Amino acid sequence: MSDLSPETFRDQGHAVIERLYRYLSSLRDRPVLARTKPGEVLSALPERAPEEPEPWEAIERDLETLVEPNLTNWQSPGYLAYFATSASTPGILGDALAAGYNQIGILWRTSPVSTELEQAMVKWLTNLTGLPAGFDGQLADTASTASLIALAAAREERFPDVRKTGLSGKKPGVVYCSELAHSSIDKAAVVLGFGVEGLRKIPADDAFRMRVSLLERAIAQDRAEGKEPVAVVATAGTTAVTSIDPLPEIADVCEREGIWMHVDAAYAGCAALLPEVRPLLKGWERADSIVFNPHKWLFVPLECTALLFRRMERVRRAFSIVPHYLETPEGAAGVREYMDYGIQLGRRFRALKLWMTLRSFGASGMRERLALHLEMAAQLRRRLEGVPDIQILAPTLFSVVVFRHAPEGLSSEETDAVNRRILERINSDGRFFISHAVLRGQYVLRAAIGNIRTTPEDVAAFGDSLREAIEAESPNRPPGESRN
Repeated sequence: MSDLSPETFRDQGHAVIERLYRYLSSLRDRPVLARTKPGEVLSALPERAPEEPEPWEAIERDLETLVEPNLTNWQSPGYLAYFATSASTPGILGDALAAGYNQIGILWRTSPVSTELEQAMVKWLTNLTGLPAGFDGQLADTASTASLIALAAAREERFPDVRKTGLSGKKPGVVYCSELAHSSIDKAAVVLGFGVEGLRKIPADDAFRMRVSLLERAIAQDRAEGKEPVAVVATAGTTAVTSIDPLPEIADVCEREGIWMHVDAAYAGCAALLPEVRPLLKGWERADSIVFNPHKWLFVPLECTALLFRRMERVRRAFSIVPHYLETPEGAAGVREYMDYGIQLGRRFRALKLWMTLRSFGASGMRERLALHLEMAAQLRRRLEGVPDIQILAPTLFSVVVFRHAPEGLSSEETDAVNRRILERINSDGRFFISHAVLRGQYVLRAAIGNIRTTPEDVAAFGDSLREAIEAESPNRPPGESRN
C-alpha cells in the first residue's frame, strides 16, 4: 500500500527522460501552435478516474497520442508569440529534482536549503543585473503575484492600520500606471480593495512611455479630491511594445510625493545582465520594489519570478501572521521565514532550478544568449524595414519587433483585417507562432525572440514565412505595388 518501488521509479524515470529527449529533438517537426479544437482533449478523457491501477504502458500511450499532439510548443524555436518563454535542460532537471525532493518552504526548518538557496539566488540576481546590494527579496511564482505582494506592501505603508481595520473609513487609495501597463496591475487594484476606479491609467507619449506631467497632474487632482495616492507602477518593457516608462522622472515624483514606486520589468529586467543595456533601465534602482522573470528570459521553467525590495521589513509588516504551531526558535532569532513575506504558506523549491541553470550556463553564457537574441531582433527589424508596405510601429529596445502590413489604398479596418489574416496564415502553417497587439487603435503583429533554441536561421525563415503570407494576401500584386 506504499508508493511505487524505487526500481519502478527508476525505470519510469528513464522512460520520461527518453520521452523528453525525443520531444526536444523533434520540436522542428511539430506545429508550434496546437491544432486542437476546443473540447477535443476533454472529450477524449474518461469522466471518472480509473478504479484499478493502470500500467505505465497505457500512460505512455496517452502521452504519445493525447498529450503531445495537443501541446502548444513553447519550447519550439519557432515560438515567437507573447514573450518567447522557454525552459533550458538544466532548468528542466532542476524542476524534476525539486519535485522529487518535495521541499515545502513554509519555515526555515521545513527546508533550510530551500530558504537559504533562495536568499543566495536573490543576491546572485541583484549582482547580475547591477542593482544595489541593499536590495533583498524572494522568488515568487509569477509577476502577477509578485506585483500584488508589492502593492500590498505599498498599501500597508500608506495605511499602517489596514491589517486591523481594512480600508473602511479611510480615504480612497489610488494606484497609478501607464495605459500600457500589464493587466495584472488592474487585478491587483481589484484584489487590494482599490477597485477599478482606484487605478489611474496615465496616457503614454509618442514613444509609448508614461507622460510624467500627466502623472503629476493626476496625483495633485486626487489629493485635492481627498484621495490617497498609494503607488506608481512604472513599466520597464511593456507587453505590447517593450517600451520603458521614464524611470528617473517617475522616481523623482515618487520621492517628492512620498509614494511607493514599483517597477514591473517582468520581461526586460533580465536584459540588465548585459551592462550595455542597463542605461535603458536607469532609475529602477530607486524603486521600492522591482519584479522580473527568470522564467521569461533566463531559460528557467515556469514558475520563477524575482521580487525585490529596498526594505524587506515593510513587506513583513504587511504579511506576517505567525500562529502558535508555526512559532520556531529560528524565527524568534530573526532567521528568514519566507511565509512572512507573501501570500503563500507552502512554497516550492524554486531556487534549485535557477541555481542549476545559472551554474550550467554561467553569467557569460547567459549574456551571450541574451546578446544573440537582441541581435536577431535587430536583424529582423532591418529586414522588415526593407519590405515595401511594412510599417515598424515601435522602437526595438530589446528582442520584440512590432510591425504590420499596410498596403496603400486600404482603410484602417481593411488593414486590420489583412493583418489578422496574415497572422492566421503564419500560425496555421505550423512553423511559427506569433501574437498581436492593439496599438493606438491599430491591429499590429509582434515577433518576440527569446527562446533558447531559436537561431538566426529560424529568424530568417520567419521572414520568408511572413513574405509568403503577404504574397498570399495579394496574389496578383507584387509586394509594394499600390492598389488603386
